[in-house]
Amino acid sequence: MDMQAKMAENHGLMERLEKAVTRLESLFSDSQRSGGMECDAMNGVNGSIAPYVEAFDRLLNGSVAEFLRYSKILEGDVKTHAEMVRAAFQAQRSFLVLASQCQEPQENEVAVLLKPISEKIQEIQNFRERNRGSQMFNHLSAVSESIPALGWIAVSPKPGPYVKEMNDAATFYTNRVLKDYKHSDTRHVDWVKSYLNIWSDLQAYIKEHHTTGLTWSKTGPVASPTSMRSVLTSGSCPSSTPPPPPPPGPPPIFDTETPPKDEGTASRSALFAQLNQGEAITKGLRHVSDDQKTHKNPSLRAQGPPVRSPTKSHTPSPTSPKNSPQQSHAPVLELEGKKWRVEYQEDKNDLVITNTELKQVAYIFKCNKSTLQIKGKVNSITIDNCKKFGLVFDNVVGIVEVINSRDIQIQVMGKVPTISINKTEGCHIYLSEESLDCEIVSAKSSEMNILIPQDGDYKEFPVPEQFKTAWDGSKLVTEPAEIVG
Repeated sequence: MDMQAKMAENHGLMERLEKAVTRLESLFSDSQRSGGMECDAMNGVNGSIAPYVEAFDRLLNGSVAEFLRYSKILEGDVKTHAEMVRAAFQAQRSFLVLASQCQEPQENEVAVLLKPISEKIQEIQNFRERNRGSQMFNHLSAVSESIPALGWIAVSPKPGPYVKEMNDAATFYTNRVLKDYKHSDTRHVDWVKSYLNIWSDLQAYIKEHHTTGLTWSKTGPVASPTSMRSVLTSGSCPSSTPPPPPPPGPPPIFDTETPPKDEGTASRSALFAQLNQGEAITKGLRHVSDDQKTHKNPSLRAQGPPVRSPTKSHTPSPTSPKNSPQQSHAPVLELEGKKWRVEYQEDKNDLVITNTELKQVAYIFKCNKSTLQIKGKVNSITIDNCKKFGLVFDNVVGIVEVINSRDIQIQVMGKVPTISINKTEGCHIYLSEESLDCEIVSAKSSEMNILIPQDGDYKEFPVPEQFKTAWDGSKLVTEPAEIVG
């Protein structure tokens, strides 16, 4: 009897276990279906994905994935930077999913919704600033200067040309990469091609799906921070490690930057202006009449430098990543490997670098109201983000570059083959008798003057800023436009 009772008891236990397992399997199946529905809902009604989201996915799986692959090959800072780029594109995809499901909100709400993307852009730019001593600095600069192209979603009515402009900013630095590696390491050449392909493909994507601006859904709820939070939390359903939801509460940064409501749709372009330090600086320049130009009116030269109206570079910006750190950095003048670093010098007119070698380069960054003399012969000199800065040097065998600067004076004592001026307002170059064959290359710059030694003095010649282009029957011919005073 005891044995039969135990067998009956075991039989009953097995039945209960089988029922429990069956119920667990049912619950698991329901949860899987529920999870799939959440993922489908993220992509659209009844699991459908908007065509322009599908097209963006092809871009992610194509040129962006290829860029990541080549960046991993180069490793180091380039690989780390590329992962940040991937995260920025994922944030953009989430925004596109939101736009495909929701109607366009008010202007101030758009500013809040853009914050996840702007934070990714900020992170990418800050990484470059923190790694100025990197051997891959040109790679980092190419990405940092062009990543604001992701701000096209806030640009109307011509987001495509905006991306093209950012692509041009990248090319300035990728050309340096090609110059350094095209004959020695083709991996860097492949990296350059893969990165520039991203922006070419993005331009084609915009032309096809968002020609005059981001296309919002005509149905569904109005987009809000809550709906964006939902997209961010459920948008990584296919991934095994979904990201945590962002902290609650509306971000305060963009609230202070909200454009006036009466500016219409075009005002959205300003949202990303603060993320694009140094880009398109000529857009902020005022027109200068001939009677205000020093080379047209010699009497002005006796009065000192003209007083300029504020430009974009002088506009205070609470969100600008390059304004706040300026006061916290200690001045630097040191030799790091083969690079002379001259940074954050203020009101210093006795800076001198001696004991130079041919293989050394000089990088001058964010110096203000200062003068530097470089003796001997060096490979190259770069002046970046400086104001009211003077440079005197003996000989350079490569190139002297001036980038994103203002009121720069350069005096060549010996020889230099090339001087490049890019995104700079105000640059005076005093050539020596030996350097008269120097080539001056300029882009997006103004108020440039070359001073040539003649009879013991200098004669000033302005670098043309205005050009005219005409079709001669077979090709375009461009020449400086003469302005009659």
